[in-house]
Amino acid sequence: MTGVNSTVCPYDLVSSLDKTIEEKMWRTNALLVASAILAALVVGMGVCGQRYRHHHFTRFIFLGATTLFLPIISTVISEGTRFNDYIINQNGVFAILYTNWVTAKCDPNLHSIFVVIWASLVQIIMINTSTVVAVDDREGGNTGPPIEILVQGFWTSYLGISYIISLVMSDPRTSNIRASNIRGAIIIIGLEFIPFVLTCAKMVSKYYAYEKARKSFALGRSPCLTYGYLQQLKLQETNNHGEPSGAAGAPPPHLFVMGEETKHVEKNPHGYVIKDDSVTMLQNNNGLVTIERVWKLDTNLPISALNQLKDLCLSFALFKLLRCQFARYKVVNAGSNDTISFLWNLFLKDGEHDMVFSMISNELSFVHDCYYSSLPISYSIRWLPIVDIIISLLSTTYCIVLTVPVAWMLIVDMRMGSRDYQIRCGVSCITNRREISYLTKYKQYGNLHFDLVPTFLLFSLVMITEMRDMASYICSNWTKVALICRLMNRSSSGNFLHIRKWSALLLRCRCKLMKHQEEKMGQCSILELHPRSIPLALLWRLLTLPDQKRKAKVPGAIKVCIIRALRSCRNGHLSNGKTSLHRRSQVGESFLWACNNGKGTSDTILTWHIATSILEVRHPHQHDQEQSSLSFTDDKVAATHLSRYCAYLVTWCPELLPDYDAWSKSLYKAVKKDAKQALAGHSVAGSSTPPEAMYRKLTELLSANSKHEVVKNGVKLGKQLVEEINDEETAWKLLADFWSEMILYVAPSDNLKGHKEAIARGGELITLLWALLFHLGIVSRPGEDDGSASTSAGVV
Repeated sequence: MTGVNSTVCPYDLVSSLDKTIEEKMWRTNALLVASAILAALVVGMGVCGQRYRHHHFTRFIFLGATTLFLPIISTVISEGTRFNDYIINQNGVFAILYTNWVTAKCDPNLHSIFVVIWASLVQIIMINTSTVVAVDDREGGNTGPPIEILVQGFWTSYLGISYIISLVMSDPRTSNIRASNIRGAIIIIGLEFIPFVLTCAKMVSKYYAYEKARKSFALGRSPCLTYGYLQQLKLQETNNHGEPSGAAGAPPPHLFVMGEETKHVEKNPHGYVIKDDSVTMLQNNNGLVTIERVWKLDTNLPISALNQLKDLCLSFALFKLLRCQFARYKVVNAGSNDTISFLWNLFLKDGEHDMVFSMISNELSFVHDCYYSSLPISYSIRWLPIVDIIISLLSTTYCIVLTVPVAWMLIVDMRMGSRDYQIRCGVSCITNRREISYLTKYKQYGNLHFDLVPTFLLFSLVMITEMRDMASYICSNWTKVALICRLMNRSSSGNFLHIRKWSALLLRCRCKLMKHQEEKMGQCSILELHPRSIPLALLWRLLTLPDQKRKAKVPGAIKVCIIRALRSCRNGHLSNGKTSLHRRSQVGESFLWACNNGKGTSDTILTWHIATSILEVRHPHQHDQEQSSLSFTDDKVAATHLSRYCAYLVTWCPELLPDYDAWSKSLYKAVKKDAKQALAGHSVAGSSTPPEAMYRKLTELLSANSKHEVVKNGVKLGKQLVEEINDEETAWKLLADFWSEMILYVAPSDNLKGHKEAIARGGELITLLWALLFHLGIVSRPGEDDGSASTSAGVV
């Protein structure tokens, strides 16, 4: 230490220096921790709960998190990857014109390396959780790769590498060890450069896949080609037999599964068509896989695997038809009469209700992937999924290799109770512009744990996203369909041994994260005799999430009842419950007044919902009913669940119903308020109250105190169900049939945007039925224009 009058720096100057540097370190560390938390939110929503990204509140959180990443990276990188010089005067002001002042040269050391790695990991997470969509322009929603991430990656790598080079080659403090540091610098540059290379590889892969998918007739241009192909099918059917095939003899249709891009396609005034002057166009496959070809595999695969393969391929073919609907092409009767007949025969088989619902659910899952996932674009080129898996493996390996030393450093520090610093500064004091003293030791600032913990968390999050991506390729239905079609085209017509092996292996591979459509239905009730007031329920209501009302798994009884009701709709005439009442002669016809109120569908739904709730109060579920008639129990389950689901639709998804959505929602609120006021101050339910007494008290209170017409009609209908039908089983059978017809009646809709949003949220039962009816040629209710549901809806 040298100097004239002093050997130490003034305390106030050093304190000012410490305060300045520590404030900067706390700001940087706060941003590091905040970014790790934001990354965890983004990964959680992107991996474990994609459907929640489309709720209003969570969408705001996700958008905010992804938006904040870039400014956080910019701030942290600019402050954490370079040398910093500080000058403090006697009064703590940055200046060099005063008598006494302190200078500090600070070296970020390991801190800069961790910051660059941290920034690169954040960019990989942003790429992995971003959505790239390539669809037809008529569908809307094309989303290209986030190029700004690549630009940010160039800048991050430049700052990190330039710091290492300046440290080794330029800093006089390290010139005496420059040669020995070169090897370490190369290793460090490699560690910082590898994630940048991975980022570039991911971006190039996504951009290439996006451009290929956008121009592909199997993906981006699929709706226009499918529509033109349907017109060709229809024309060929007319030329072959003039009339559509009989209901019992409809052959499997020649619907596209995969391979349409292998055909020669030409433009015409209506879009794209397959160019082939031969009458045997459909029999000349040449790489084209159709449902007709898939159905010929009957004797070459095990029955269980064969049925799954058929269902999956048919789901994929129907998904392409549904895309034409979302693209607003006028696809009346699915474009082919033979297709309609085939689907009616397939869907209405006895005991196949689970298959029907599963098939349409898989179709909607394909729709979800198409509009809200980056997965489909990778199938524009056969080898792209393999390339993406290799990149994900390299990224995972990189994270694993670096996670070990980071975890080791954390464990050692915690065991020894030590605290490694983030930066160290050499401080000198100057008086009268003469250097009078040097600190013999570097001052250390920060806590390296603020670098280690966020980086360790980001390593884990990157590995989670990479494993999710790899699982999506391996277990995805897209992969299953693509590989099956590939193997079919490479196999001879009589040898399917390797198809049997691969299909059985793939069909056993399942992943819950790949299942985007929930088999659940919302449940609401006007008459809440046991209202929930727990804090979580109140919070859910505050956030106005679509899930704040209880959701229940769709019972098998509902599927049976809906398919049973569907059989009576083969002529396309849907009913709001009247048909089921007419079938019951005088017993059912006495209830027709509740369907002929001359008002909207929402009035009818809420009237029958209140009546169903009253019957449920009079005949609650008893344990001994499990030993009673199975059909009786199923009818009761179907009636109560469908009743509460339709009430749920009125208040939470009114845009999917025939009535004006604002009117339906206001009606529900008015009816709910009136029923609540009618029961206010009175205890109806009790642990020891018999059902008969509860029923009497409930109907008396509602009859005496309610003012809304819907509530009064609901009470009247409920009393009629209880008192005019002595047999409980008959009453539940009547209600099960009514609600099954009602849910089919409200399903057709021209609100494509509403159903698209429902699919994004995880699906709705009414959306599944809407798609089912569309494929069966039912796109409207009696009295409506048959083409309205497929030609309106505006922008999707």
